Amino acid sequence: MIRVLLTDDEAMVRAGVRAILASGGETEVVAEAGDGREAVELARAHRPDVALLDIRMPRLDGLAAAEEIVRTVPGTAVAMLTTFSEQAYVARALGGGATGFLLKSGDPYELIAGVRAVAGGAAFLSPKVARYVIDGLGGSDGRLGREAAARARVAELSPREREVLGLVGAGLSNPEIAARLHLVEGTVKAYVSAVLDRLGVRNRVQAAVVAYEAGMVE
Repeated sequence: MIRVLLTDDEAMVRAGVRAILASGGETEVVAEAGDGREAVELARAHRPDVALLDIRMPRLDGLAAAEEIVRTVPGTAVAMLTTFSEQAYVARALGGGATGFLLKSGDPYELIAGVRAVAGGAAFLSPKVARYVIDGLGGSDGRLGREAAARARVAELSPREREVLGLVGAGLSNPEIAARLHLVEGTVKAYVSAVLDRLGVRNRVQAAVVAYEAGMVE
């Protein structure tokens, strides 16, 4: 079972999300919080697989809480679940270490799939959010420079590390990469960690951006 910390300042919203997750049959909500500060405390206490956070909450907003959880509870993946899809929120969330960004207006399947993906070490963005990210990368200003810089960074990787990066960019989880490359999962984890370190990025989403800019994925 995937252990989830659910955080939203509206009890009715938490009840709805809990019901959707339960319908998938593979998640267990181990704790619920009504604000960001409580979310950080419960993440430290329960060490869930996934912390699912709303953005606008009292005491400490979800973006700040996400950064704190990423920093202090490294075994917990963080995903945002919100009605707010402004690019500034998306950029800060992903820059702060979140590997999922889901919209409450999305299909319930997206929620289940997103939690499963981030729990498995992959990244997941709701389609509308992914469109924002792609549009931002595709802007004409500085695009050629970013592409050249990304290709130069990727060139420093070993052939196997580049192969792993391409699969991370395609959204595959560690088990899926292991199956594709006929490696054990522990070896894949080591490769992913090495890739993140050598690229100087904090998480798989940022690595996927480098892979995209380098032309490694569509």
